Formats: sequence, structure tokens, C-alpha cells
Amino acid sequence: MRPTTRPEAFRAHTPAVPQIFALVLSHGPVTRAEIARRAGLSAAAVTKAVRPLVESGHLVEEAGHPVEEAGEEARRSPGRPAGALRVDGGRALFIGIKLTGDTAIAVLTDLCCRIRVARRVPLGDRSPEEVLATTGGLVEELLAEAEGFGVPVRGVGVAVSGDVVRTDGIVRHSPFLGWRDVPLGKLAAAATGLPVTVENDVRALTVAEQWFGAGVGLTDFALVTVGAGIGCGLVVGGRVVSGTHGVAGELGHLPIDPMGPLCHCGNRGCVEAIAADPAIVRDVRARTGVQVADAAEALALAHGGDPEARRVYARAGEAIGRAIGSVVNLLGPERVIISGEGLAAHDLFADRIRDAFLASAFGSAARCDIRTHPLPFEEWARGAAATAIQTFIGSAPRG
Repeated sequence: MRPTTRPEAFRAHTPAVPQIFALVLSHGPVTRAEIARRAGLSAAAVTKAVRPLVESGHLVEEAGHPVEEAGEEARRSPGRPAGALRVDGGRALFIGIKLTGDTAIAVLTDLCCRIRVARRVPLGDRSPEEVLATTGGLVEELLAEAEGFGVPVRGVGVAVSGDVVRTDGIVRHSPFLGWRDVPLGKLAAAATGLPVTVENDVRALTVAEQWFGAGVGLTDFALVTVGAGIGCGLVVGGRVVSGTHGVAGELGHLPIDPMGPLCHCGNRGCVEAIAADPAIVRDVRARTGVQVADAAEALALAHGGDPEARRVYARAGEAIGRAIGSVVNLLGPERVIISGEGLAAHDLFADRIRDAFLASAFGSAARCDIRTHPLPFEEWARGAAATAIQTFIGSAPRG
């Protein structure tokens, strides 16, 4: 079951179809009247867009909502309660893959991006050929699992750290994998026979949070990820943005301290050079004299009460907080969500993040809702699946 085209319901009729489907996906069940209000469309436009989606079975109408909720449309059909629309998640399946520097995490999701199956395998070799072979094996395994659900897998999403051109499926640069100019989308599509969407991992996770997580209902928010790197996904005016050159949200390379440590990008004092896991391990070694092997050992040393190790985490929290203050001052989001594997150290730097943010925020920007939202790597893979769902329904990914 490897179709390469979208169903007719998503390919024709009206440009409002993807917009309305995405709205129901994230807010459903929802009435037509509420769709019209949220989308800024007329009742007639909503009816025209919804009809093929209901006929194809991708949207299901549930009766029983009060007539007042449906407004004019319901009043034209006396005696019939307004129906709420929801997505039938069982109509299609998708595969999402998150690549780290040493692991491939894959999930099989339904059309509502609910994880049905999850798998992890190590990456012994980071070359594109070996990674493709490994991920190809994962895809084959999940396709076999999908047979039991009786519906087709409609697409694959791959999330990779670094500079990614989604429209072309090209990984221009991924420091953790050591890749430059890898046409991952083309190669993966040839290997799997499925449509493949390649996206920056933080932006993919941002899509999932926008549709299904802590960003649902918000038109402006930021997602900051802390761990092996420092990332930032931005939603402005309801759209995930990447900017003209594809690098909007590179919070990790915001210079915080011009006299600070050298960053791998060539500049000094970037947030990533102070607060990412490799920087923390480096500084804990230098300050304590203990040759910790990795971030887990550095964290254990700090949790054990070593004062110098704890100072390293405090400094990292201050850098993250100042960087978040810059984002809030520039874009004014309603919420900033902090996530990533680095949240294991949250108790060590949470206060410093908050204090540095409040000191940096200008005026009412300090009212921004800052919250933490721990997410395992399976959720990042789910984000990759969400981008494949975007491609499937034809939803504009970002500005």
C-alpha cells in the first residue's frame, strides 16, 4: 500500500479545504459555524469545502450540538441539531522519523497524528548511505505493522537538525550528522516509494505543538528546545515561519557574551556555546577537574551538590533566559514553550531562566507565559509525521 497521490477531496474543489481540514484536526469536534468564525470564511465557503471531505470520509459529522451554536445554517434546517465535524483518524497512516546524531526514532501515526507504533534503532554510521539504509529498514518494518490497520500509509516525514530546505528536501547542513547538501527527500522517496517530507527537527516539533500540543489555539508562540543544541521554532500569525533563508529561529546562535567561548559556528558567546549539552560538559570538566563523560554524568555531579557544576548550569539558565527575552521583545508571542532532553536539568536552571527573562523582557513583554513541556524523542518523530500530514492535505507549511 504505497500511494503517491492525495485523495481527490484534497486536490480539488476549493483552496479552503486544507485550511479547514487543519482547523478541524487541531480543534475538532467543531461546528461549521465555529469553523467559519475561526477561518474568517462565509458559511457558504465552509459548506463547499467541507462537502468533499465528508463525502470521502475524512471528516465525520456528529449530531447533537445545540442549534444556537450553528447559527444561520442550522436555522435553515429546523429540527436538525447542528453537527460537529471531526477528523476520522483511521482513514490514513503516516510514518515520522527523527534523526539524532546516534539514533533513528520512528513512529507510525494515524491521520490525527496519534502514535500507533514506535521504534528506535542506533545509527552506527552517520553517512547518508548508511542512515538511509537504517531508516529504510525502519520504514519497511512500520509498513508491515501498517498492514494490520487495513489503511494505506500516505507519506513519510523525516526530521533532521540543522539547515533544511523543506521545499526541496535538501539538508544543507546538519552538524550532528556531519552532512552538507544531502538531497534526503529525493533519496528517501526513491528508497521507500512514498512521498517524503524533510524538515528541520525543531520546526517539525513546532508543527506538532501547534496542531496537537501546548500551542493549540495560539496564533503567536515560540518553542525553545534545550539539549544537544539550542533550537527555536516560531509561530507568527498562525504560521510556522522559517524566513527567506530558512534559518529563522536560530536562537542557539544568538550572541550573548562577546567574550564568551567559541561556538562551532565561528562566533563567540552564542547561547549554544554556553547552554547546550556539549558546552556544559566542557565547562563542568574545566571548573571541577572531573572528566565527566557526557551530559548525564555532568548532571549527576551537579545534582550531587558540586558547587562548580551547579554554577555551570546556572550560567546556562541565564543564557537561555536572556535569549528568550530577546525573542519575546522582538516577536511578542503569547507563550514560550521550553522542551528538549536538556529539561532533565530543569531544577538546576529554571530560576535563572525566569530571572534572566524578566530582566531582559521589555515592559509588558514580561507577561509572556513561559512554560516547560518535556517531550521524548518519539514526540519529535511525531512532529515529522505531522509535516507529512501537512503535505498530504496540502496545508501551507509556513511563511
